[in-house]
Amino acid sequence: QVQLVESGGGLAQPGGSLRLSCAASGFRFSNYDMGWARQAPGKGLEWVSGSSRNGRDTYYADSVKGRFTISRDDSKKQVYLQMNSLMPEDTALYYCARGFFSSWDDYRGPGTQVTVSS
Repeated sequence: QVQLVESGGGLAQPGGSLRLSCAASGFRFSNYDMGWARQAPGKGLEWVSGSSRNGRDTYYADSVKGRFTISRDDSKKQVYLQMNSLMPEDTALYYCARGFFSSWDDYRGPGTQVTVSS
C-alpha cells in the first residue's frame, strides 16, 4: 500500500535551517508529482512546494520562495524540502503528499512538526 513517512522536523531558531525528508513506498515513485504541505494550528492546509514527476517543474508558495528548496531522488524514492531562513510563521505540521494541488490524490504522510522559536 502507499506509504509516505516524513522525518527531519524539530525545533529551529529564527534564521535557522531544517531539511525534511519523505520516504515513499508502495507505488512507482517516479511516475508521480510530489508535494509538501503544512498546517499551522487553527489554519487550513497550505501547499508549500511541489515537484513534477521529472523534477523539472517546481512550485513554491510566495511565503517560502527563495528560502525553501524541493528536490527528489527517484532512485531512493525520496523527496526533500530544504528550509532556510526559517521564521516563526513557518511553524506547522509538515506533510509529504503524493501530488500537489490538482495532482494530489489524498495520500499524505502522518506529518513532521516544525517549530521555529527562539
